[in-house]
Amino acid sequence: MGCVINPPLPAPARAPLDAAAAEAALPIWDLSDLYAGPEDPRLAADLDRVEAEARAFEQRLSGRLAALSGDALAQAIADYERMWEALGRVTSFAGLVFAGDAEDAANGRFYQTTQERVTLISSHLLFFTLEINRLEDAALEAKVGGSAAASRWRPWLRDLRVFRPHQLSDEAEKLLHEKEVAGRSAWTRLFDETIATMRVKVGEEELTVSAALNRLSDRDRAKRQAAAAGVSAAFGDRSRLFALITNTLAKDKEIEDKWRHYPRPGSYRNRSNMVEDEVVDALVSAVRASYARLSHRYYGMKAKWLGLPKLQHWDRNAPLPEEDDRLIPWPEAVDRVLTSYAAFSPELAAVGKRFFDKPWIDAALRPGKASGAFAHPTVPSAHPYLLLNYHGKARDVMTLAHELGHGVHQILAGGQGYLMSSTPLTLAETASVFGEMLTFRAVLDAETDPRRRRGMLAGKVEDMLNTVVRQIAFYRFETLLHDERRKGEISTERLAELWMQVQTESLGPAFEFTPDYGVYWAYIPHFVHSPFYVYAYAFGDCLVNALYGVYRDGSVPGFEGKYLDMLRAGGTKRHKELLAPFGLNAADPAFWTKGLDVISGFIDELERADG
Repeated sequence: MGCVINPPLPAPARAPLDAAAAEAALPIWDLSDLYAGPEDPRLAADLDRVEAEARAFEQRLSGRLAALSGDALAQAIADYERMWEALGRVTSFAGLVFAGDAEDAANGRFYQTTQERVTLISSHLLFFTLEINRLEDAALEAKVGGSAAASRWRPWLRDLRVFRPHQLSDEAEKLLHEKEVAGRSAWTRLFDETIATMRVKVGEEELTVSAALNRLSDRDRAKRQAAAAGVSAAFGDRSRLFALITNTLAKDKEIEDKWRHYPRPGSYRNRSNMVEDEVVDALVSAVRASYARLSHRYYGMKAKWLGLPKLQHWDRNAPLPEEDDRLIPWPEAVDRVLTSYAAFSPELAAVGKRFFDKPWIDAALRPGKASGAFAHPTVPSAHPYLLLNYHGKARDVMTLAHELGHGVHQILAGGQGYLMSSTPLTLAETASVFGEMLTFRAVLDAETDPRRRRGMLAGKVEDMLNTVVRQIAFYRFETLLHDERRKGEISTERLAELWMQVQTESLGPAFEFTPDYGVYWAYIPHFVHSPFYVYAYAFGDCLVNALYGVYRDGSVPGFEGKYLDMLRAGGTKRHKELLAPFGLNAADPAFWTKGLDVISGFIDELERADG
């Protein structure tokens, strides 16, 4: 979801591309590098094999880890990783099949059945991490310190131990693990299938949710308003269902958080992101304190540019009068992004090119397909897959640069292996946002026409406001929601009030919100899939702003090599270690101000151009 380099000179003007042509020849992924299909006998054989291995692993080692030597522990971790990678391949395939067409009931059954089988198998592996965490620090260090093989797993063990104070009994952990498929996962599936099968009435058209939301950036204000009304009606008709999903998942989280003794609703996410609560608080406070100089100031200018006394919510992503709304063919988008990568790092571009040479991207538009965009890492022994919904707009090109950044990051980090290749969410957005910034700067620097340049700059500011201000507003909404849920179930009317409160605060006095906007919280998948995920976007954007500043000013020799090393590190290092070679420290409150100053500087430039 959910995500993170310099393009060629802008192409000469040409006749507008019609929608059918824009969709022509859009790539569709081929998942056969994982499995040939749901009925592939290799898939069933892999599950049977891993189940037998997991049962034998549990029988051989359960209750015996304390007696293992360091070398024996290292071998056990390697076996554990191998089994999880096999399960990861199966679950990745099932998830991608479902994302490709959630309307197909067979795909839904396959996805659910696969999850249930993997959960059952992995229950035989659950003891392993629980038992490692029951070892005292000195006992574990004696094993790891005395074995070169075990020492390799230090980063994984370090991150595993973060959850040690919140670990329950083995029986409780196993119960929660096995009930997941009938709990959170089931509610998440209900949300996904509901969104995928919804149709939004816009005028005489019946659109998917993705297509209707795309209309909110149409040049024609009447079309934007009609799309907004359609989205409001579609989600309003189902608001009780979405409120039930949200309330149930929030209560489920509250119960588990209480048992695990997490101090507040966002604490689990912060632990899994390997950042302290105080660091996140500093980010949120810095962004909220900057609303006036960022979003409030920008949208005040936008209202003037559009000739409107007040903006409505359907004007937020409206193109500016001078913005180039030419549809960009897919081959041109690919060329822009790859040329951008190559301008920064030929090695990065070479890795990125593999996604286009191979069928690793699904950009086509079709009913039932997951909305939005994501990069799925699958497993290191395979390769990532990218999902996009390419409408041919300039923002879609930036989305391609973003998701390709994720994909390249995932490939480079794959050398760390299944257990240590994935990064915390706060760092997972680094390569994607950096890729976006490089792509944007290359296009902007090559543009000489003042009006087109202002349009590009305004578009980038809007993207950054969506990434930083909007996501922190989302985080604020989640915080209010989860805090209030602890007092009882929240009505749809109250959810609308909380949503309007944070939107009014974050977007500012330039907007006049109509009541029907109160249901728009319901379409945000992150609230359902990954509670408190959203601040990671703001974290990554501010981090990249600071990182990109170092790159542009040339103050760090060998930046490219250090940057690639940072991506290759995967999850083996924390943010302090990764940023140290660049002279940056996210624990310093001034770090966030530096990142926000980049956005403010772009707005300053727009104000100067505006006279």
